[in-house]
Amino acid sequence: MDVRKPAVSGMFYDGTASTLTKQIEWCYTHELGPGTIARVNNKGPREIIAIVVPHAGYYYSGPVAAHAYKKLAEDGRFDTAIILGPNHSGYGPPVSLWAGDNWSTPLGEVKVNKELAHKFLGEVISADKSAHLYEHSIEVQLPWLQYLYKDIKIVPIVMMAQDIETATAVGKAIAQTSDNLIIIASSDFTHYEPHSIATEKDASMIEAITNLEEEELYRRREHLNCTMCGYGPVASAIVAAKEMGATRADLLKYATSGDTSGDYSQVVGYGSIVIKR
Repeated sequence: MDVRKPAVSGMFYDGTASTLTKQIEWCYTHELGPGTIARVNNKGPREIIAIVVPHAGYYYSGPVAAHAYKKLAEDGRFDTAIILGPNHSGYGPPVSLWAGDNWSTPLGEVKVNKELAHKFLGEVISADKSAHLYEHSIEVQLPWLQYLYKDIKIVPIVMMAQDIETATAVGKAIAQTSDNLIIIASSDFTHYEPHSIATEKDASMIEAITNLEEEELYRRREHLNCTMCGYGPVASAIVAAKEMGATRADLLKYATSGDTSGDYSQVVGYGSIVIKR
């Protein structure tokens, strides 16, 4: 079996099942988190089509990410999570889909929905493993899902090409499926700027996202010179969600690394956003 082994276990998140479970629960109950531990509502309304969540180390971004995963748990059950992340490593083709076997974390293994994954392959999305071997933007989402759902499947896609044309094509490809799924767009916002500047830039970017305006997101990113790393995955999620019936989006929580570390001189911004029918 071709299992993708963890690349950032013990660095971005704790490296054993017991300590990782405690770390996730710490994120939920942290003063920047939602305050209570998430529990899955099996009879939830299933209104959420996509979420935007950060992918930094749990110490910094985990309490923010916990807001989106708590809302997701309350919204009910789904079968597959399509996880879109930026390609930080530079390996692989413009858009890389892992169509192999399971992904491993300290909490066990997560199955890839191979049948669905192969439907996405085409001119824009290529089957590739090299882009995923060292990439953290998808991996750090898995323990959140494993904590909540025991039988979840995933389709992991990383984007090195994040132009609007590619993002739109990826979003439209995802929207063609009728599966009971959730789209997870993995992105941090402004990188390594003073807290006051980062929060101002990020507020503008988040406004474009919550207005479900993917083209405006690109215009603002260029105008502000914003260093948001996963704008392509977020744009793809917006495109797909709108075609799948999304009508609104809500910011659940925004904070920066300074809010957990106490160092506000050079921060990274994090946001949790849900996109709903």
